[in-house]
Amino acid sequence: MTLRLAGTALLLLAAATASAADKVEKSKILMMGNQAGWSETTYSDDGTVRNHYEYNDRGRGPKLDSVYKVGADGIPTSVEIRGNDYMKGKVDETYARSGDEATWKNSAESEKRTVAGPTFYLSLDGPPEEYTLLMRALLKAPNQTLKLLPDGEARIEKLATIKAKGKAGTKNATLYALHGLSLTPSYAWLDDKQRFFAGYSSWSSTVREGYEDALPAIGKRQEAEEQRLAQARAKSLTTKLDKPLAIVNARVFDPVAATVVDGATVVVDKGRILAVGKNAAVPAGAETLDAQNQFLMPGLWDMHVHFSSEADGVLDIASGVTSVRDLANNPEKLAARIKAIEDGTDIGPRIVKAGIIDGPGPFAGPTKALAATEAEAQKIVDEYAATGYEQIKIYSSIKPELMPAIARMAHAKGLRVSGHVPAFMTARQFVENGADEIQHINMLMLNFLFDKVQDTRSPARFVAIGEYGASIDLSSREVRDFVDLLKRKDIVIDPTVCTFEDMFLGRPGLPGPGYDAIIDRLPVTWQRGVRSGAGGLPIKPGQEALYRKGYQKMIDFVGLLYRSGVRIVPGTDGMAGVTLPRELELYVAAGIAPKDVLRLATYESAKVVKRDDRLGRVEPGYVADLILIDGDPTLNIGDVRKVRTVIRGDRRYDSAALYKAVQIKPWP
Repeated sequence: MTLRLAGTALLLLAAATASAADKVEKSKILMMGNQAGWSETTYSDDGTVRNHYEYNDRGRGPKLDSVYKVGADGIPTSVEIRGNDYMKGKVDETYARSGDEATWKNSAESEKRTVAGPTFYLSLDGPPEEYTLLMRALLKAPNQTLKLLPDGEARIEKLATIKAKGKAGTKNATLYALHGLSLTPSYAWLDDKQRFFAGYSSWSSTVREGYEDALPAIGKRQEAEEQRLAQARAKSLTTKLDKPLAIVNARVFDPVAATVVDGATVVVDKGRILAVGKNAAVPAGAETLDAQNQFLMPGLWDMHVHFSSEADGVLDIASGVTSVRDLANNPEKLAARIKAIEDGTDIGPRIVKAGIIDGPGPFAGPTKALAATEAEAQKIVDEYAATGYEQIKIYSSIKPELMPAIARMAHAKGLRVSGHVPAFMTARQFVENGADEIQHINMLMLNFLFDKVQDTRSPARFVAIGEYGASIDLSSREVRDFVDLLKRKDIVIDPTVCTFEDMFLGRPGLPGPGYDAIIDRLPVTWQRGVRSGAGGLPIKPGQEALYRKGYQKMIDFVGLLYRSGVRIVPGTDGMAGVTLPRELELYVAAGIAPKDVLRLATYESAKVVKRDDRLGRVEPGYVADLILIDGDPTLNIGDVRKVRTVIRGDRRYDSAALYKAVQIKPWP
């Protein structure tokens, strides 16, 4: 969660310094075209920059007041940031440099360090304004490169200039790429005076007030640059399989039979599996890949993603995730990404589309698909059905009385129905009124806390689990009856347990264990974010143990569901690819055997979306989505991280090369 929010902050680059004649600049923060917040920056002749920054994202979101003292080289000599972070935790951060001595303190760090030469301090909890200050400093720096505190190095690159038109007039806007802070370049637009103009993404954008109409042109040009980089990656990292490939000396796993066959050969051609077995016939002229006794299994599924970051596709394939289900996105942008992946001009998994629908209001999700009436809902469902969507995801602000109608509309179009349980509705009511699936294990637990919290549109849906979840008796008649209902109606559960781990266990300076296995492989700026524990909920003193027990109860509930015969599909709702192994580890912690977890992450996921006749097994006639692992995840589920080679139909990838392309160290 912390990493995903850090990436969002980089995309929401806002307000920059101005001349003495222009003391104040205001920007709007838009999510899917709707205003979610604002930023205002005040500039003083003495180099002081003051910024107010806030936005609301379904009850979450930062509210920060920051003061920067900026030197002639554009580098801040002191920083003060106060307010609250995205999860409403307290922010009180300071930095100062005098000569070669730099000191800083925040919720997770208190350090003093001797530094030499120009060095830019990146705050832990600061506003996006800080990244604009960094860009201005980089433009002044030799080779447009600067060292960062606490670690790392940043570089800026000028890419393109366009005429941006808005109600406030016309300005030159220049696109810059900021390197060194994320997996792929971060982009921002500055005007001729190197002041902030816009930060764009398909989910959320920040733009100078009066220039909202310029965002389409800005987005088009920026996406062209992103596509250029994606095409270059795809060309250099994809090996097209133009003739049969025989993978020999492999340990082949069948997730349905839960068996492993040693010394087997798998032959693929034209994206399909031709033969499997110890005596499989190899066509003349076939290329041979010696697996050297590595573990060969079907590609993994992540059944809960929001495919948006430019690194997502590369991370998924590098991690062995060859299929995903997208559960809410910008429809136009998602369609373009799917086309590019299937055309081979981008790298990524197969994507199943599920469309979100929410109700209007202050806690509405970041989507334009908002419905307050049956007529509005019908129009949205029809549009999704007509554009290749297979599922409707109902979100938290839908009125309870509208939910049954949406289910009927979706089912009439042949679409599955899933989602968050709408506010003021229980999970039992959600199921009884037509849902086929529920996202997030906390939504099931809230069924037994309806006397504690009913409005689940806000972070109350998390806090209630921390404060009361441990008290839920999983052996009670109420729980057993509910689980029996889920089994009887064949309801699928998408638990996303890993997405709650840092939220419930992370504390300032004490991160949750979710990233332990991969933290050293991440860019240094991301390592700092993880180690800070900044993604945790604000917990009242003395409640830490209670929250840990509440989180453990979620894991225990997953185990109960599985043992009771309720269908489970693994999804992450987090950082692409690299977080799925942690979700699978948590299922093992819930008491599910590793072989069964692998079945859930392959064949059973394919079955839920009606692709089990062609995906999820290593069998003749199946699509050749295969991964080679240097280990045995049937014994140690964590070995799914050790993917070495990925076959995605008629394309072959080296996992290590993919990771390197997005600044992540390969698995040793």
